Amino acid sequence: METENLTVVTEFILLGLTQSQDAQLLVFVLVLIFYLIILPGNFLIIFTIKSDPGLTAPLYFFLGNLALLDASYSFIVVPRMLVDFLSAKKIISYRGCITQLFFLHFLGAGEMFLLVVMAFDRYIAICRPLHYSTIMNPRACYALSLVLWLGGFIHSIVQVALILHLPFCGPNQLDNFFCDVPQVIKLACTDTFVVELLMVSNSGLLSLLCFLGLLASYAVILCRIREHSSEGKSKAISTCTTHIIIIFLMFGPAIFIYTRPFQAFPADKVVSLFHTVIFPLMNPVIYTLRNQEVKASMRKLLSQHMFC
Repeated sequence: METENLTVVTEFILLGLTQSQDAQLLVFVLVLIFYLIILPGNFLIIFTIKSDPGLTAPLYFFLGNLALLDASYSFIVVPRMLVDFLSAKKIISYRGCITQLFFLHFLGAGEMFLLVVMAFDRYIAICRPLHYSTIMNPRACYALSLVLWLGGFIHSIVQVALILHLPFCGPNQLDNFFCDVPQVIKLACTDTFVVELLMVSNSGLLSLLCFLGLLASYAVILCRIREHSSEGKSKAISTCTTHIIIIFLMFGPAIFIYTRPFQAFPADKVVSLFHTVIFPLMNPVIYTLRNQEVKASMRKLLSQHMFC
């Protein structure tokens, strides 16, 4: 049935991660095990931060937001991907595809802006410590949290608006295991050069600028740390190093996928797997493993519940 934007495609066929049945089974088992182990860990981080009165600093507030964003992000792709591994025909409706794409970019951009906020938090804590409690007060933290969620929404709604105006009249095979902008645009029955340019600007250029800005900001922060006394220096360096690791995990795949013309590369699916499944679940865990306060609080929380 033809709609107002001339869309006649009502569903898309996902070609999946690989056509090999043995490889699909192996990836299914590995992703399922990883998902069932790491996802509860993300919720444990959120619960620990919410329940421990000692973890009220802005740093932990934003870590809780990171765990929430990454856990939510994993729900967009992983459950359906696991189901599709066991399905002979992997079909997603047009509306389902657009919905998946919207939430993928909504939460992904939200996390990107969150990393910018966390860099700002570390800059104030290290470069202006006497003003930290005044600048990063609870009201400011909630305002920054609202801004990052709003920024993610605006970024995503622009992506969806551009795609909704494209006509789709066939073919309808997406060469991926989920719906994303590069694959969907290529199926449009019109010249997509201008739309691709807008998409690269909205996703790719934004990711690249944030990435370079974050690296520059942490370079400044690390230089300022070297000027301080040894007291607290190792902890500050450890925190900043963790942030930098997460920045590379978050922005590396995003820059690879979105800062170039939308043409297929052999590594696209592997990069997308790490970008949408592996790294989002690992980010809060990596951060927690390098944070002594959160680890101590988690051990205390688990011991209380185990011996109740």
